[in-house]
Amino acid sequence: MGAGQDRRCYERLTFTNYGRDLVMAPVALEFDADFADMFEVRGSKRIARGRRSPARAAGRSVAFDYVGLDNIERGSVISFSEPPGRLTANRADFLFMLSSEDRFELYLEIGPVLAPAPCRERWRAAAAQARLDMRRRTRRGARVHSSGRLFNEWIQKSRADLALLTTELDTGPYPYAGIPWFSTPFGRDAIITAWQVLWIEPGLARGVLSYLARHQAMEISAFQDSAPGKIMHETRRGEMTTLGELPFGRYYGGVDTTPLFVALACAYAERTGDLDFVDALWPSLRKAIAWIEDFGDSDGDGLIDYARGADTGLSNQNWKDSEDSVFHADGRFPAGPIAVVEVQGYAFAAFKGMARLAERRGEAELAQGWLARAHQLRDVVESRFWMEDQQFYAMAIDGQGKPCEVRGSNAGHLLFSGLPSPDRAQAVIQTLLAPDFNAGWGIRTLAQGQPRYNPMSYHNGSIWPHDTGLCAQGMANYGERDGVVRLTAGLFETAASFEMRLPELFCGFKRAAGEPPVAYPVACLPQAWAAGSIFMMLQACLGVTVDGWTGAVSVTQPRLPIGIDRLEIEDLPLGAARVDIRFHQKDDQVEVLIVRKDT
Repeated sequence: MGAGQDRRCYERLTFTNYGRDLVMAPVALEFDADFADMFEVRGSKRIARGRRSPARAAGRSVAFDYVGLDNIERGSVISFSEPPGRLTANRADFLFMLSSEDRFELYLEIGPVLAPAPCRERWRAAAAQARLDMRRRTRRGARVHSSGRLFNEWIQKSRADLALLTTELDTGPYPYAGIPWFSTPFGRDAIITAWQVLWIEPGLARGVLSYLARHQAMEISAFQDSAPGKIMHETRRGEMTTLGELPFGRYYGGVDTTPLFVALACAYAERTGDLDFVDALWPSLRKAIAWIEDFGDSDGDGLIDYARGADTGLSNQNWKDSEDSVFHADGRFPAGPIAVVEVQGYAFAAFKGMARLAERRGEAELAQGWLARAHQLRDVVESRFWMEDQQFYAMAIDGQGKPCEVRGSNAGHLLFSGLPSPDRAQAVIQTLLAPDFNAGWGIRTLAQGQPRYNPMSYHNGSIWPHDTGLCAQGMANYGERDGVVRLTAGLFETAASFEMRLPELFCGFKRAAGEPPVAYPVACLPQAWAAGSIFMMLQACLGVTVDGWTGAVSVTQPRLPIGIDRLEIEDLPLGAARVDIRFHQKDDQVEVLIVRKDT
């Protein structure tokens, strides 16, 4: 089990003899510490590394030491509750004698420094603290409970995973992206995760917005892909980033993070009515919207675009950030700067949201300007991205002004922002729900039959639960419910195949009778925005919106997930009040009751 603030791992191994005879059980544990940087683990090559000292074995512990090229000393110590019969630098050998029904417990601890010998009391104290921390985290916000046992397991596992990944920072709770590759603050991931649970747990959005505002860029740096007002993409604290071998110590190479930051802040304000927080955040929001209007549109064509500043940065800087995720219909990679379609939607939502907030703050001139900017952006997107022959939006516009006429799930995010006209939105919805996109488990990132389509790729045909969730919420925004319910069923059945825990992504093979979804081998598990997807899917099904300004909860065309005839939301935050809402399937209708409201 993992520990908390003391940066230690506590482990208990229990050996029990269920036989009738005396058993002598030899047990060998092998271990090592190479102090490899996370980017080395992921495949980056280094010309030189620091100095690793010989391991030091002493009685019941082994210590490993490493001095990096950054002159920082790093250490790791593994300790045992019992002295091994034989202990070397990389192996501990034990011999346990167990009578019938006898039981023996061996305790291990791993930490940066030597501590008191592991024992039952230390393990129990750490386990109790971990349980208390998890209980406190999972009790934030509203609780959701349904009539379906397995569906409840999915809800509970997702809530527990979000709690596990959320770290308490001095700015508030912040969800780290995923284990093992992305256990660190990411901008885009945290914003979307916070948005997924905004309706039931708005406090997470407040923590995310506070942290990102504090780390907003202040200078232009090609190496960091930063410019004043831009919001952070990710931050790392390893040796390679400390030395500047890679730019990810604090990296800003995400074109979508800044408009998403602004849009989430506006959504948070509408959900909570927390104008005091908006006022405190207003300078950061002004800087961020200025980045969108200035640096975000590098070539002055009215679209928000990206082009990396240095070869060490990400070549693609939207959420599909692998090198081959943006391309033309003939498979060619586009010349930059590149304007991807979903980012225009995020910026549209940011401008509209800022206009509403400015009007509420009494800044009418700013409100009119941002509203005009939103309308201008909508007109540009509708005229330049729409593919009339395919009744769908192009994935991107390249640096030469040519559209990448490829059908990707990016257009579903455009629905989420509310940019498309109603007629075009319905065309996109039907395309996303058709078999080329909908594999039966969720929506593929790229439609089957498109160039570079590969259901086993990272972004070109795989299925990402958060992507499906954003598309589903976008459909719900335009009145679609049947398709959302079917998509929810597909993700639920996927979760059931992965022990009720949705992975970061899985392969986009077509669903076949009797066959489970195919796992993506190196997906993060758990992943924050995968865990959060169930809550966005539920909101899309139930049609719930909360107006923090008026203190009203609205429910529009509610539908329950397949197989669920009753669902309850308890302690839904509504200003200073708490509300309980019950949904009940009765014949072909869903009844909605407010069963409690505390003020």
